Amino acid sequence: MNKKLPNVFVNKNIGIVKNNKEQYYSKEDSFISNSNSNNNIKMIMIRKKINDLFNSDSFVYKVRVVVTTGEGDKEYTLIAKNNDSLLTIDNERIPIDDILDIKKL
Repeated sequence: MNKKLPNVFVNKNIGIVKNNKEQYYSKEDSFISNSNSNNNIKMIMIRKKINDLFNSDSFVYKVRVVVTTGEGDKEYTLIAKNNDSLLTIDNERIPIDDILDIKKL
């Protein structure tokens, strides 16, 4: 019973380990960027809606939608998307940054 363990299992005492990160949270900082974060959340939600439209099982070639922009609601038939715009069947480009809401018909 007095066997030595192999060197692989020997615990090496390496001293003090400081692998914790310091974090800082301030409630006041969140109020300053609150409006900016709301805009970011809206853009993320719009992009998610667009991705859901194009990744759905019902999308084969085109999808009919109502797009709400600053100019109002308009009905489009979308056929493709780009990183920054949507392409309609009438060869119109709709910038994603201008879209306030999008709904499938």
